[in-house]
Amino acid sequence: MVNIGRYNNLRVIKEVDFGVYLDGEIEGEILMPVRYVPKNCQVGDYVDVFLYLDSEDRPIATTEKPFAQVGEFAMLRVKSVNKIGTFLDWGIMKDLLVPFREQKVTMTEGRSYLVYIYVDAESQRIVASAKLSKFLDKTLPEYTIGQEVDLIIESETDLGYKAIVNNLHWGILYENEVFEQLAKGLKINGYIKKIRTDNKIDLSLHPLGYDKVDPITKMILDQLKKDGGFIAVSDKSDAELVYKVFGVSKKAFKQAVGALYKQRKITLGIDGIHLK
Repeated sequence: MVNIGRYNNLRVIKEVDFGVYLDGEIEGEILMPVRYVPKNCQVGDYVDVFLYLDSEDRPIATTEKPFAQVGEFAMLRVKSVNKIGTFLDWGIMKDLLVPFREQKVTMTEGRSYLVYIYVDAESQRIVASAKLSKFLDKTLPEYTIGQEVDLIIESETDLGYKAIVNNLHWGILYENEVFEQLAKGLKINGYIKKIRTDNKIDLSLHPLGYDKVDPITKMILDQLKKDGGFIAVSDKSDAELVYKVFGVSKKAFKQAVGALYKQRKITLGIDGIHLK
């Protein structure tokens, strides 16, 4: 089945002066203009292409790679605004429309916004929306505690950072557990920390529990050896200092230090950690 707004692997069925035609199944023959045709491409070859609609709503194939496909979220820059709506730089020749009704705030040329790309049910055109909530939370969260997930940072709030989880749900990274500035639209890995009774999701940037101790203990030992057997950081140090030196939360650091102490590999002093 051919999917408009996504990548497809299609067979070349005809060569013409201005490009090649691909087998679009129920969509019929789909043109790939000559400027996109791969070198030595012949009838019978299969090519990976992205399909979009031209100004007359005809499917067009391109080997250009958009910044995101239908069904995905992306941070895209506004190229222009007219009476129809706002047009975003999508990474391909045709810009992506955000109708005015799909804007949370008036979009400004030159600025970037986090949007969701979809096919409008009424017009069957590929468009984008900044009203993200209506594309999320359509299913109950069925994650396991500690599960690794894909995150997209949506905004900074009083609590911390609001993030999109696996393109499906909202989650929150709490301020006291994040020790760096996270940009809107940033795509990172995270972990499920807790599913609350209201089905809201608490997140972590680090693996939970002792799953994260081993790599952190190795990092502490390596740093001790590098610094001559002493580090002026301890389990009493401020969380900001711990993160600056090791890039982990204080809780994770304390777990790793505790494990090393029980293994009698370090001693703890008021001034810091000593290699035993």
